[in-house]
Amino acid sequence: MDRRTLIKTLIAGLGASALPLAPLAWARESEISSDNSGKPFSYAWLKGYARELAVHPYISHEGELPQSLKQLSWDDYQAIRFRKDHALWADSDSAFQAQLFHLGLYFQSPVTIHEVIDGKATTLRYNPEFFDYESEQPLGNLPGDLGYAGFRLHYQTNFSLDFAAFLGASYFRAVGSEMQYGMSARGLAIDTAVNGEEEFPRFSAFWLEKPQPGSQVMRVWALLDSPSTAGAYAFVLDPGSNMVMDVDVALYPRTEMKRAGIAPLTSMYQVGENNRRVDYDWRPEIHDSDGLAMLSGSGEWLWRPLENPAHLRFNSFSDNNPQGFGLLQRDRNFDHYQDDGVFYERRPSVWVQPKGEWGKGSIDLVEIPTVDETFDNIVAFWHPEKPLKPEQEYLFSYRLHWGERAPVNPRELATVQATRTGLGGVVGQKREYFSWRFAVDFVGGVLDMLGSDAEVEAVISASRGGVEITSARPLFAIDGYRAMFDLVPGDSEEPINIRLYLRLGDEPLTETWVYQYSPPPMSERRLY
Repeated sequence: MDRRTLIKTLIAGLGASALPLAPLAWARESEISSDNSGKPFSYAWLKGYARELAVHPYISHEGELPQSLKQLSWDDYQAIRFRKDHALWADSDSAFQAQLFHLGLYFQSPVTIHEVIDGKATTLRYNPEFFDYESEQPLGNLPGDLGYAGFRLHYQTNFSLDFAAFLGASYFRAVGSEMQYGMSARGLAIDTAVNGEEEFPRFSAFWLEKPQPGSQVMRVWALLDSPSTAGAYAFVLDPGSNMVMDVDVALYPRTEMKRAGIAPLTSMYQVGENNRRVDYDWRPEIHDSDGLAMLSGSGEWLWRPLENPAHLRFNSFSDNNPQGFGLLQRDRNFDHYQDDGVFYERRPSVWVQPKGEWGKGSIDLVEIPTVDETFDNIVAFWHPEKPLKPEQEYLFSYRLHWGERAPVNPRELATVQATRTGLGGVVGQKREYFSWRFAVDFVGGVLDMLGSDAEVEAVISASRGGVEITSARPLFAIDGYRAMFDLVPGDSEEPINIRLYLRLGDEPLTETWVYQYSPPPMSERRLY
């Protein structure tokens, strides 16, 4: 079956009321015509289309670009700039505008973008007049069905800066009031950190609804496609001090997906207070996020500091109906980064708030070694316990919170503010064996209200090894408490999982700090 026949078959299978398949990037040759009048569009149609698409083999269109775009250098690609006067809705009273990204360099998979007005979708044909190009490298005569690489959204408070962008595979980013990009989210992760090659699904088509006058929310729909699955996505974006993004997902697997990552988050951690493995840079800390926060189905708050490990590290936190998780940037002190170029202290945290019951599964954390800050080496996502199978529909809904403010803590527990590690033992005394020191600072909750005689206890457990020299004492400089202990790993080099929280009597005062410590090889353990 050739492509044109496949297109006609899919149209017939969707019924008379269905929208013709013009939205697909791979269908653009036969479906885009000079008559570009609006076609009926709805999320229900998109789900039906994704379901039907999943019945057929995946067709890749990566690299289907004119040679002139493939050969662009970094500088040449940066020289292609969208003209602001051609932004969608720039000539209206809409609170939003949209600008388009050009194809080329790293972005070689065409994306079809549509404008939706009053329930009807119109394909945005490629127009070279939308862009200024300031390089001498010729782009040539580019076709009208070229498509785009993605888009970014602007809000009325500052049309010169974008608050969200969808670009590359199924990646998207957003900002809060700090207007500083950082980590990214994805539509779906497949086979992350498993044997074999990771699969990167892509958003192959988008629908952008023109907001009604006075509306303060932006609606976007996307079609996801990959060798393993097709999917339909609906986004509602609500800018604010924390940018709120509601996401509805419908997945239709082509093949069984044993390792599917729902609501995946991607970030970077190179150097921080607790991990200085790669510390040759002049800046004290370099990271977009400093920890993974989790609110379990049972109501336990967990904090897992991130690391830049020497070897790939995979941690899985089993749960049933999680209430939330996220990669957060809690450290907001400029002095801790000293970077006046990219401002890591302003990077947004992202919190995933599931809607409805997600059932059994795990929050998985992947930490990949990196030697510089250009590589996103941190991934976190929800992994359903049961594989996602073909000929089934899987629905997930969640809310993403982008911004400085951490998720609401309903139990008013103190939170971890810093984790520091170093050689253990007692200063001035000869060390007879190797141990590693941990110092964990907690602030908030009721800690600053406790009297000096409060009998606060550090509750510590380790999967193996011994714990000694434990303490929990007020730290007036931060209006909080510091817990300290040494871990004696023994002769094994296997990782050790640690848990810590503070309590007063039987009442927890803090969230639970969780950590995985990998002891150094025996030959590198120094007693000094």
